[in-house]
Amino acid sequence: MSTVPDPAKPPGCSAVILAGGLNSRMGGRNKAFLKVGGRDILDRTLDTLGPMFGDILLVTREPGLYRGRPVRVVTDVYDVRSSLTGIHAGLVHAASDFAFMVACDAPFLRPALVRLLLGEIEPTADVIVPVRDGHYEPLCAVYSKRCIPHIEEMLDRQNFRIFDFFGDVRLKVVADGKLRQADAEMLSFFNVNTPQAHQASQELADYSHTATPASPLVNRRER
Repeated sequence: MSTVPDPAKPPGCSAVILAGGLNSRMGGRNKAFLKVGGRDILDRTLDTLGPMFGDILLVTREPGLYRGRPVRVVTDVYDVRSSLTGIHAGLVHAASDFAFMVACDAPFLRPALVRLLLGEIEPTADVIVPVRDGHYEPLCAVYSKRCIPHIEEMLDRQNFRIFDFFGDVRLKVVADGKLRQADAEMLSFFNVNTPQAHQASQELADYSHTATPASPLVNRRER
């Protein structure tokens, strides 16, 4: 489904859902449509983002799969499939100067965490990125359109590691302590990227108030 930005919502930042991966660790199953708590992860994410964003995009190589969803579907500009390629496409197509990026396999994205990151946006920042346990979380972060030429330089060099361009832009980090004020269990960063993580997500959906977020199943994507 192709939608237009909602003028009734604040225009300062778009939201981009990255759904262009190969899903290889899930045996080819599309992670956006995996059920967690009885609902598709994508629908859970859209419910979280909908009240906060007037422009919500989904980057994919298979736009026909998302017909009927309240999201503006766009495709990659570059042929190579990578998270950085998706971020680039999201920024190119976003209606706003900034875009909040989130992966399609994050079923426990907390509204308070998103609001925290939006509150950190300022004109002098090009990337607003959470840092958890000393590591960047680049797929739950805010990027400025000013990043586009730096990302294109990376992609032209076949370098797909997201944080390698962070040294070339004005970076603002959001540290662990502040993140925990918005998401005490840090479940916003839980990714369903393996069958084991999918099973764990079912348990977290039922017992999220008692489950520990320190599980090794909370996989980080880039190290």
